This record gives sequence, structure tokens and C-alpha cells, in this order.
Amino acid sequence: MIASPEVLLCILFGGLILGLATGFPVAFVMLGSSLIVGFLGAGDAFFHMLVLRFFETMHNYILVAIILFVFMGIMLERSGAAEKLFSSLHLLLGGLRGGLALAVVAVCTIMAAATGIMGAPVIIMGLFALPHMLSRNYDPALSCGTICAGGTLGILIPPSIMLIVYGPMAGLSVGRLFMAAVVPGLILAGLYALYIVLLCFFKPELGPALSKEDRQVPVGKKLLMVLTSLVPTLLLIVSVLGTIFFGVAAPTEAAAVGAFVSVLLAWAYGNLSWKTMKDAFIQTTIVSSMVLLIVAAAFVFTGTFMLLGGGFIVKELLLNLPVGPWGILIIMMAVFFAFGLFMEWVGIVPILVPIFTPVLEQLGFDPLWTAMLFCVAMQTSFLTPPMAPALFYIKGVAPPQIQFGPHIIRGVLPFIGIQILGLALLAAWPDLVLWLPDMMFR
Repeated sequence: MIASPEVLLCILFGGLILGLATGFPVAFVMLGSSLIVGFLGAGDAFFHMLVLRFFETMHNYILVAIILFVFMGIMLERSGAAEKLFSSLHLLLGGLRGGLALAVVAVCTIMAAATGIMGAPVIIMGLFALPHMLSRNYDPALSCGTICAGGTLGILIPPSIMLIVYGPMAGLSVGRLFMAAVVPGLILAGLYALYIVLLCFFKPELGPALSKEDRQVPVGKKLLMVLTSLVPTLLLIVSVLGTIFFGVAAPTEAAAVGAFVSVLLAWAYGNLSWKTMKDAFIQTTIVSSMVLLIVAAAFVFTGTFMLLGGGFIVKELLLNLPVGPWGILIIMMAVFFAFGLFMEWVGIVPILVPIFTPVLEQLGFDPLWTAMLFCVAMQTSFLTPPMAPALFYIKGVAPPQIQFGPHIIRGVLPFIGIQILGLALLAAWPDLVLWLPDMMFR
């Protein structure tokens, strides 16, 4: 070893920060900094660890669920389910002040539970719902903020891809993580809806109700639209989460069921073709390859960190802080939030979770509960620039009159406050997280 572990660890994280700042892909940045620092710190033994880490990733059976859930989400996106849901729900809720925004929250929540990804709901609602809301004189900031916040539920509400990666990193059951995320996700969606209702009650001009002419649809037709759009998607959700909750299938097997049902759904809606399947397979390969490569690179990065004694250093540093267990937990949440300002979750979870998990065990906090706190903290950071993927997704598909600062950023600010309120509720009442997992298999 040519330098002390502390110096090498500084070089490791310095290289990571420098590489990300210059715009290099996160997987190559983590691999590059790990290769250099690992060889300097451990010599040839590092390459033995490198091979073991890659094989550990390849042999992790639960990660197969990533590919299947990504395919399920892409097929559902191409099936037209989200558009059908919004078309029916906006008729049901459009008579209320802020009804279109409430419909967006409902669709994003349902799509989050059916896809497990963040980008698709934001893009679909940005293309389909946003022009509709603007044409009905909805406030642009409220419209953009609602779509961005609702879209981020996709990384929290199961079958979240993020939770599939989180489970192996923390040694937790992915099925229990899925169940732990249900109530927090619904609480956040409920808080979004409550904010919209109160805002439009006091300022009706921000979200006017649809006129009677716009809602003049026969009851029978309206009911048929709701049934044909909502029931099939709910069946997909139940086929995945229901089988996990009742112990019928593990997450990987449930993902396979969901992938199959998503194909049936596309067929039922008349959007299944060889081109649709081909495009879905190609997109699944691209997304899954990116995610799994970053996960493998992060395994190597954390392996290098642990090899140099970083885990012991961080543990001693945190446990010796004069702030108590809750202070340490708040610091950890702040670190997750800070990383989320500059990195995607797929790079954050494999790096921070293995480092912080031993500290959490020492402090005696429930790992499922802290997992949800960290995930909500990351979700909040994804609404906050400079990274803020949801904001850039909607900017890419929004009409030309939508401006980034006055409309998109101003629109998400209240929802960031709502996220913090939701995080405080989960921290104050851990049973909100733990109740449903404890009910599994009973």
C-alpha cells in the first residue's frame, strides 16, 4: 500500500465526484476509480475481489426481476393504458376544482404500481395530460408540479426497480420491502391530492372545474370507460403484488407473471404487434443493461471501499458523533438526499446502503423503516435541481410555452415541502411502514 487508507479513500471518492462532474457515465466512473485505488491499495488481491464481486452480481437471482419488471413497464406504456386511465378519470373528477390534477395523481399512482419506473408516467402525462390541462386554463406551475411529483412515485411504490436493488444490498427481503413501500407511497399520493384540493378551493382560478359541456357524457359510456381502463390495470397490479403479499410467488416469479399479463393487456387494448414486441425487447435490453452494469460497478466500488477499511472508518465516525441515534439517522438521510442531487438512484443505493447498514444495525433501528426513510429522501431529491430527472423529463415533452424556472421549478416547490411532511410522518410513526409487511402470510 503506497498511501494510508484514509488518503486512498479520499482519492476514491474524489475520483467519483470529479468523474461525475465531467459528465462521464457513472458506471465507468465507479469502475475506473475503483480499479486505480484498489490496485494502489491492495495490489493483485484487488483483481481477485473484482472477479468475485462481478460474479456475485451475476448470480443474484432476485436481480432477474429487474429485467422482467422493466419489460412489464415498457409494455404497459405501449399498451395505451395510461391514456385510457386519464381519459376516464378526468371525466369522473373533472367536475371538481383541480379535478384534472387529481386525475393525474391517480393515474401516476396506478401506473407507479403497474410499472415500477419513474420516467414513463412523467413522459406520458407530459405528452397527454399537460396540453389537456393547459387548454382548460390550469395554472402551468400546478400542472407541471403535479405531473413531476406524481411521476416520482414510480421509484417508491412497488414493484419499484429501486427496491429490487435495495434488498440485496441491505440483506432484506424484496417482498417485505415492496409491502413496506405501499402505505408510504399512498400517503404521499394522498398528501398531493389534499394539497391540490385545498389550493384549488381557495384559488379556483388555478384549477377550474370542467364545464358541463365537457362532461356531457352518458353515464353508461362513462362507466364503461372506467371499467375498461381501470379494471385491467388493477388486475395486473393484483397479479404482481397480491401473489407476493400472500406468499404465492417470490418477486422474481411475480415479475414474470406481470410481464405476461402486460402482454395480454396490450393485446386487449389492440396495441400488440411484432413491432411493439420488438421495440419493447430492445428498450428492455438497453434499460436493464444500464441498470445492471451500474449495479455491478457499484458492487466493485463498495468492495474497494470495504477492502480499504472504509466501512470501519465510517462506522466509527458516525457512532462517535455527539448527536445521538436520531441525529445520526438524520445525517444519513441528508447524505442520501445530497447524493440524489447529483446521481441517479441506481448509483446511490449500491454505494450507500452497504456502508450505512452496519451502522443502522448498531443503532438498533428497524431496517425496513429506515429503508423507506432513505427512499423517500432520494425521491425528494429527484424533484430538486441540479439532477432532478423528473423536471428534465417533463421539459423535454412540454409545449413550448412552458418555461423551466417560472413553471416547472416553481411548480415542484410545494411538492418538495409535501415530501418533507410525508418523511416526517413516516419518521414519527414507524408503524405506517411496518404494519403491512407484518401482515404478510398471516
